[in-house]
Amino acid sequence: MMAKEPGSKCKSLLRSVEERALSKKVEEKQVPYLPKDCFSNILVRLPIESLPSSRLVCKPWYKLINSPIFIDAHLRRSEVVLIFLTPIVKQETYLYPFSTRSISQEKPNTFSVEVNLLQLESTPLFHQPVIDPRRKSYIQFMEIKDGKSKIGEFNISCMGEITASFNGLILLENKLKRGRLVVMNPVTRKLTELPLGTLSQPHQESYGFALSYSTSEYKVVHLFHDELRYINCEILNVGTRTWRPVNGPSFGLISWFGYKPVSAMGALHWVPHINDNDYIVSLHLENEKFHTVQLPKSYRTHDGIVEMGGSLCFVSHDEEMLQIGIWSLKGLSGEGWTKQHCITTGCILDMVPLFSMRTTEEMVFKRDEDGSLYAYDFQLQVMRKIDMETPLSDCYLPHVNSLVSWCPKDSSEDGNY
Repeated sequence: MMAKEPGSKCKSLLRSVEERALSKKVEEKQVPYLPKDCFSNILVRLPIESLPSSRLVCKPWYKLINSPIFIDAHLRRSEVVLIFLTPIVKQETYLYPFSTRSISQEKPNTFSVEVNLLQLESTPLFHQPVIDPRRKSYIQFMEIKDGKSKIGEFNISCMGEITASFNGLILLENKLKRGRLVVMNPVTRKLTELPLGTLSQPHQESYGFALSYSTSEYKVVHLFHDELRYINCEILNVGTRTWRPVNGPSFGLISWFGYKPVSAMGALHWVPHINDNDYIVSLHLENEKFHTVQLPKSYRTHDGIVEMGGSLCFVSHDEEMLQIGIWSLKGLSGEGWTKQHCITTGCILDMVPLFSMRTTEEMVFKRDEDGSLYAYDFQLQVMRKIDMETPLSDCYLPHVNSLVSWCPKDSSEDGNY
């Protein structure tokens, strides 16, 4: 066998380099350079469950997805879901019809709120309390689309109730310490324990949670009855973690805390009595002052107030006309209400409004009779029953899955959208 000449080796190497250069030019033509804005427009359309893994693709994506501008843009595109709790303990029947036992084992890799609180406090192992799994629940959410419901999993367990939700953050009871609260984002699993405020009886207090847009601070509002039946108020800025006393509503304006407050138009709004309400009580988050807003009609049992398109809406039932009216508040300075829609329901009037969709013109209702859910399409003017196996909870809260943090420093300042 004859050895190759040195010149042939050079020619072969040159040909290989030329082929690689040619293939690189072809690849560049097939996959052109995409500017940063294009990546932003693509990523902002991804579902929330895809974003945590997308952040790990490269450093530019990590900075982009973590930027406040991107997080806010994705939040505004996200649809409202219903967040709720389902008990971990299940009753199952064995062998005989009346023989049951409790199954209380958590799913693998479940994130426990209480366990993580103990780790944050660096509590020694021998000082940690026993966490009874029979008292724990899973945090889940329900998506509603095209007349069907879909259950989503956070794979998170907790012992306390969800008292409020805003912008993807939830306010949780901390059952390890009486009167304590936890702010948490179920998507990112970031949480922080809040300092102790004024202790009160569970049915004699109410918590609201919202954002002050002028200062970009999340605020927790705590209303509670004192021994003389006056309503006191204290407000905590989540960033500074300090409770401040604030003048509460006038004596007699609120007698019952059974309705959770609704956040809309830069304020928190309470329905003050069990029935026959002619007004609602509102707290403006900027000046932190209470005032009343007169309702267009007297508030009855199945009526409700909801946020809709950034405005506050009052949903009223007319039993004589078999109709549901939807009124929109023009402003918080006495501008009054405008009737926007009229829904004909036939003989079904026990429809309690839950929330209004963001991306579709629909409002979701819950029937008192059986807990089933319905969605009214304002464009088609049709009320449809939502396809779901069985009612999953007695207490749903409107919620938006997001990457929002209560602390701005948790997000990078880089990134454009």
